[in-house]
Amino acid sequence: MPDFRNLPDEELVSLYREGVTEAVDFLLQKYKPLVRSRAVSKFLKGGELDDLIQEGMIGLYKAVRDYEPRNDKGASFFTFAVLCIDRQLMHAIEMSSRQKRKAQTEAVLLTEDEWESYMGPEESPEKILLEQEGADETYDKIYETLSRMEKIVFDLQLRGYDYREIAGILGRTPKSIDNAMQRIRRKTKEQTGK
Repeated sequence: MPDFRNLPDEELVSLYREGVTEAVDFLLQKYKPLVRSRAVSKFLKGGELDDLIQEGMIGLYKAVRDYEPRNDKGASFFTFAVLCIDRQLMHAIEMSSRQKRKAQTEAVLLTEDEWESYMGPEESPEKILLEQEGADETYDKIYETLSRMEKIVFDLQLRGYDYREIAGILGRTPKSIDNAMQRIRRKTKEQTGK
């Protein structure tokens, strides 16, 4: 990997946009302590610090993706990154509160045919998990079998991200994320017998 330590963040963003994926890896690692420090001061109802850190990393990735030095009123990448991280954290906290209220007021039962047409023919971990009675227990059983990386991928997948988006968020190759998803599917089937 090239040595990026002496390059300004703005130049690293430009390199990433030119196709140097190592530049975004470097930025994500460089700013991970900032994400952690911003997440520590927040509280996610029903979540853990790791959940907030993941959300903060999504905000950081969005900062890399969206930063435009000419259009952001001369703000440094650092300033823009803090803003994006904080927005993502606050959004996650808001969504957590809303989803609990929404689930209580807007729950709709789907027939098996409606569910199949919505989910498609592939047996996804989400489908297997949601079809089972005692979904919380099943989720816990599956979660215990996953590696740290697989847990992160699984959580992002459950939030609706596809493997390419997850790869971008985590600074990994799409193939490595696809492989993680295949392992998650295998482990899910082992735990549920489906």
